[in-house]
Amino acid sequence: MSTAAAIRSHAADLSGEVTELRHRLHQEPEIGLHLPRTQEKVLEALDGLPYEVSMGRDTTSVTAVLRGTARSSASRKPVVLLRGDMDALPVQEQTGAPYASRIDGAMHACGHDLHTAMLAGAARILADRRDQLAGDVVLMFQPGEEGFDGAGVMIREGVLEAAGRRPDAAYGIHVVSSLLPNGLFASRPGTLMSASDGLYVTVHGAGGHGSAPHRAKDPVTVAAEIVTSLQTMITRQFDMFDPAVLTVGLLHAGTKRNVIPESARIEATIRTFSEQNRELMRTAIPRLVNGIAEAHGLHATVEYETEYPLTVTDAGETSNIEKHVRDLFGDERYTQMVNPLSGSEDFSRVLAAVPGSFVFLSAVQPGVDPAGTAFNHSPYAAFDDSILADGTALYAQLAMARIAELSGA
Repeated sequence: MSTAAAIRSHAADLSGEVTELRHRLHQEPEIGLHLPRTQEKVLEALDGLPYEVSMGRDTTSVTAVLRGTARSSASRKPVVLLRGDMDALPVQEQTGAPYASRIDGAMHACGHDLHTAMLAGAARILADRRDQLAGDVVLMFQPGEEGFDGAGVMIREGVLEAAGRRPDAAYGIHVVSSLLPNGLFASRPGTLMSASDGLYVTVHGAGGHGSAPHRAKDPVTVAAEIVTSLQTMITRQFDMFDPAVLTVGLLHAGTKRNVIPESARIEATIRTFSEQNRELMRTAIPRLVNGIAEAHGLHATVEYETEYPLTVTDAGETSNIEKHVRDLFGDERYTQMVNPLSGSEDFSRVLAAVPGSFVFLSAVQPGVDPAGTAFNHSPYAAFDDSILADGTALYAQLAMARIAELSGA
């Protein structure tokens, strides 16, 4: 039996345990950087395995290093990093699943429970093949992906040096509950996901009676003009072939319909696919906002927060993912994405430091139209357990095969 077939078989044998762990994680979702119950479950899954386990100082991360014992002809033992994020979202679950969230206002609506369970399953497979590994594997169980920059925290705390040297390759898997047919893997070389930034604007005016706006300085109408002008700016200052997305998710002002408030608040998310456009946003938005406010005799405070960078995959490592998906599951199970996604990922920080790649795996439930079902982050997002064995196998295969290549085995 080939190594790929043996790993696939082993993952299938573990599927019941991986599914059970996924359900337990799903029932107790935790948000942000501090996930004590999730961390406990991960530590239980690693208990008794030959890993060097460490935990984060400023977050409940888990880093586990497996030291391969096979001999290597390389000048130094290679290192491969595998990442699984663990945090949930502040979403009230509406799926009706028998293992639905028991925590009010929290849900694994982005599938991180699947990532964690698959990586824990891969930990078992790799531990059982320690004597075949001529290098080391770092497992990165990461909190705080959903807006808390958990990857940045773990990097600052040394996850990239956990094996004693920086990884030669890094891989991540992310499930989706929509878009792709069940079981299909998808990625692309180069820009895979957008950069993400935050915009926070306060328009400062002067309050007054709603019947006499000329005696006040109305921030509401100015805020409304800013919102529409931001959208116009995208169409007139940015190349349509290098897209940018600006979505205002919060617009707040006032307390009563006949009272002109003192201020109005705008908050927006910004997604760009090039450093050029990201830099243009940083300069164009404050100029536009301040110009509109001053034209009406008001002033504005603009905060532009840089969040996650572009997720850029290495072409060679993306080819490795494609090759091993085809070896494990067949040619029909992989597709190359034509365009990047406008979502963002803090795994981008790992990929900026280490050659690596990131792949999507469809967990759309069988018999469901992937174009019409709820996408990640929805309270109705549902993920199919049947793909857990495949993700587990791919994690393990990527580590085994890349170390073998790098070590000359």
